[in-house]
Amino acid sequence: MKIAMLSPINVSISPRRYDVRRNLVSKLTKGLTERGIEVSLIGHGYSGTEALFFNAMAQNLEIRPEILDCIHVPDPAEIEGSFDLIHSHFNFLPLAFSITRKIPLAVTIHEPLSLGLLPTYIKYNKKIYYIAVNEADKSPELDYAATIHNGIDTNSFKFSEQKGDYLLFCGGIQSSNAVRECIEIAKKTGIRLVLAGIIRDRCYYKTQVQPYLDNDRIRYAGNVVGEQLKELLAGAYALVYAGGNEGLFVPSALWAMACGTPVVAFHGRYIEEIVENGVTGFLGAEEEDMSQLVLKVKDLDRRKCRERIEQHFSLERMVDDYIRLYEKIIQQTTLEDHRPWGFYQILEDKPDHKVKRITVYPNQRLSYQRHARRSEHWLVISGRGVVTKNGKLYELAAGDSIDLPVKTWHRIQNPGSENLVFIEVQTGDYFGEDDIERSEDDYGRT
Repeated sequence: MKIAMLSPINVSISPRRYDVRRNLVSKLTKGLTERGIEVSLIGHGYSGTEALFFNAMAQNLEIRPEILDCIHVPDPAEIEGSFDLIHSHFNFLPLAFSITRKIPLAVTIHEPLSLGLLPTYIKYNKKIYYIAVNEADKSPELDYAATIHNGIDTNSFKFSEQKGDYLLFCGGIQSSNAVRECIEIAKKTGIRLVLAGIIRDRCYYKTQVQPYLDNDRIRYAGNVVGEQLKELLAGAYALVYAGGNEGLFVPSALWAMACGTPVVAFHGRYIEEIVENGVTGFLGAEEEDMSQLVLKVKDLDRRKCRERIEQHFSLERMVDDYIRLYEKIIQQTTLEDHRPWGFYQILEDKPDHKVKRITVYPNQRLSYQRHARRSEHWLVISGRGVVTKNGKLYELAAGDSIDLPVKTWHRIQNPGSENLVFIEVQTGDYFGEDDIERSEDDYGRT
């Protein structure tokens, strides 16, 4: 299986840089190559994988980033026949190119689709295999090949069976995340609260958060990242999130549960996909007193939290899901125009003529055959071919051509190390594939 992985290039692809999409591409590519999948990662910068890596183009600060991405989308003609499937993380950019490709195109949609973007996706619906990263953001107007949640590296999070003695809020300090409400929950339960995250609303922090900080019962730890954040997650009694039920996706919930820490939050379209209510945490309605849910956490099995992440949100699960989807798509799109010796593309099909662009793989050849109702003219575009015409051999290079009248026995062979590409012009009164009489065939079709 050969996969072309397309990633935006305006920021380097690296597992060491936290960016959801590029981080995902890097880790998915690494996981696929470790499973023996041949991946060509087309992007810019450090890949950090064992995949064949194409540095698409150098960063040009004078060109707008979205234009760089557009230029970076590969020309279909350049990659035709080189891959079994193209997996794009560009969102909408490659969609228009899909109509010229014979290679199936899968697009992971990483973000909610705005009303301005949705018509583009609708236009190419059912022509492209759309992949959702969660159920919450799926549009009812699109057909999806699968929902595959982004996975996390569970091995990088240390599981702690010991229940902690503090609550943890992890996220941006702003009103939409209801940090002030988390403070009230801590005061009601009598459990210490640690706040961790970047201050996104300075006014909100000064008026609604800072006055309640005492560096003991309620403490702001700063914008904690890396191993320090993982230690906070593992040592917590529970992760609390009191944002509205339409709140943003909460990656900290995945991290906390990987450490064994339950999550307490209000019901929301994202959090419901992560937390199994009553098993790995508690989800309450907005009118509920969340402090009562927090007190019930003591009865939960922290190992269940870890198991849920391993089974549904791990990198291993994500890679498995993508491999299964790739196999399904490739099986569904194995068309008649792909043969063991190569493939062809029909350029024109009229009542009195038919034109094909035929590619023959190295060291492969077509069957020795003739036609009763059509003649053919072959023009070599690239590579080198050896034509057998009624038992006589003719060597053709790029620019050379040969005529094959009705009932002429003929075949072409590619003796070189590169693909042989030629144009076939058929003339006559019938061009069906059943007008083929084979004398010899390497694939048992005589």
